[in-house]
Amino acid sequence: MTVTGGTATAPARPRADGDVPVDISRVPAREAAERELSDPMYHENDPSLLQRGLNHLWEWLDKLFDSASGVAPGGPLGLVVIALVVVALVAALWWRLGTPRRTPAAAGDSLFADGPRSARDHRTAAARHASAGRWNEAVQERMRAVVRSLEERALLDPRPGRTADEAAAEAGRSLPSHADALRLAARAFDDVTYGGRTADEPAYRRVEELDTALGRTRPTLDTASPGAPS
Repeated sequence: MTVTGGTATAPARPRADGDVPVDISRVPAREAAERELSDPMYHENDPSLLQRGLNHLWEWLDKLFDSASGVAPGGPLGLVVIALVVVALVAALWWRLGTPRRTPAAAGDSLFADGPRSARDHRTAAARHASAGRWNEAVQERMRAVVRSLEERALLDPRPGRTADEAAAEAGRSLPSHADALRLAARAFDDVTYGGRTADEPAYRRVEELDTALGRTRPTLDTASPGAPS
């Protein structure tokens, strides 16, 4: 490179025919190089925008992991152990509580979403769902049959808007020997109706057995609802 009159110029390059050298100033030379490098053929193997974004993400995560492992007890191994414990706790809470409900009012939804039907109607619907392997619906209908049967026997006063938990608590006072089973059946109903859980055949059979057992059980006289058979 030479300096002429205070202006830097690139070294002279011989012409292709080898005759007269041509001096190219610095700015035009840079622009010519940029035009040349902008040719798509030079960028065919460049990573895509998505790939570059992922590369930056992994670099950031790698730096974050290195920083965290530096302060965690036991270094990288300790950080892995802490992460596994956190994941296990979240999984346990999710399994225990189910999918979070969108509104607190979900817990107050009525046990009977449609019009009044007899306990026999609900049992028939439950058996139909069970035969098709639709265990969520089978559990729901069988729990409704349990509560409707108790209402038909005057062990529960018919009350619009009653929840499964409320029905189980009220029925457990007049049928104390089945209080625990009633509570578990109500929980199964809530899990599949509001909690996003999936029922299986054993869950349905437990509610079915409860329904059958309640039909053979006489209430405790001093706690039965008014009008209960003696």
